[in-house]
Amino acid sequence: MTEARPATSGGLTTSGPVLVIGTGLIGASIGLALSAHGVPVRLRDSSPTALALARDVGAGEPERTADEPPALVVVAAPPDVAAGIVGAALHAYPEAVVTDVASVKATIRRELEAFATLDLSRYVGSHPMAGRERHGAAAADSDLFAGRPWVLAAGPETSPEALRTVRGLAVDLGASPVEMSPAEHDEAVALVSHLPQLMSSLLAARLVRAPERALGLAGQGLRDVTRIAASDPRLWASILVGNANPIRTVLRAVRDDLDSLLGSLDRAADDGPLALGAMAGIAGLVSAGNDGVARIPGKHGGARKHYVDVTVLVPDRPGELGRLFTEVGEIGVNIEDFQMEHSPRQKVGMATLAVLPGVAEALVTELEERAWRVVVE
Repeated sequence: MTEARPATSGGLTTSGPVLVIGTGLIGASIGLALSAHGVPVRLRDSSPTALALARDVGAGEPERTADEPPALVVVAAPPDVAAGIVGAALHAYPEAVVTDVASVKATIRRELEAFATLDLSRYVGSHPMAGRERHGAAAADSDLFAGRPWVLAAGPETSPEALRTVRGLAVDLGASPVEMSPAEHDEAVALVSHLPQLMSSLLAARLVRAPERALGLAGQGLRDVTRIAASDPRLWASILVGNANPIRTVLRAVRDDLDSLLGSLDRAADDGPLALGAMAGIAGLVSAGNDGVARIPGKHGGARKHYVDVTVLVPDRPGELGRLFTEVGEIGVNIEDFQMEHSPRQKVGMATLAVLPGVAEALVTELEERAWRVVVE
């Protein structure tokens, strides 16, 4: 590998030019972030429309035959086609480091190993743990990766220089690199990424034929659980079949839990709510859920903290939510988390501010003095 021209932005380690193949949400967001720092980015996509949109949002310039060869190639394509594109890039650019950002790693790795002529020392499988339910370059965000894990799934042939290059890309985009084997990665994302998508979609599918009166009762809980059900069906079909074995293992464990829950409900339905074992089985499942939630890392990946929810009624008028945030800042309280829900058939929103316990009481007092209607949970 030859020395590449350094990026023009101070402090970045990523060298240019960078070729991004695939201009969907992830590819366009990578291009947008690098371009904002002055790194020359070239774009390629099989769809001229998608390519033009990525160019227009500022993710880079379309690739031209006269361009300087890239120092880094980022393949942002679905798992079912990623290996072929990676292989072609390794062949076409013999001096470049190549990474893919697909959400499945072991299958791609196996497909690449089948080509004996490829130089896999320049290849690093990677996966930024970031995304959103919207897709395409129109949803691109240069801060999409900030504070998020970025898995580096290097192989035994991967050179230290190639690993360092992809690690530098992740750091430059604000992510936190995490090294895992391809198999470890696939097992982990089956649980923490792919299963949530499936559970959200399964629940949302139950709503297709739900009565309008039932949907009219929907609260924030339903919206929270089904938010990611709006994801791209074709992309997720590609992801799930590519990671079929780890996902089916997790789903079978969920099926066992469902069978146990159904057993408790059957006893309650057949023998009454006080039937032996009915309450214990249900409570045990919910309690296990409490224990699982407690293990999810907290803010900035640290230990999960306990917060107090302060709910403020916000008039549904322009500027009111901004005024609330401004006044909380003036009071000197940091909002650790935030959630917004609108009251059914009322022109008021319920803004739930998660704050540290030690400041909750003072915040409530100050807000009430400023004429906000506050409810503390």
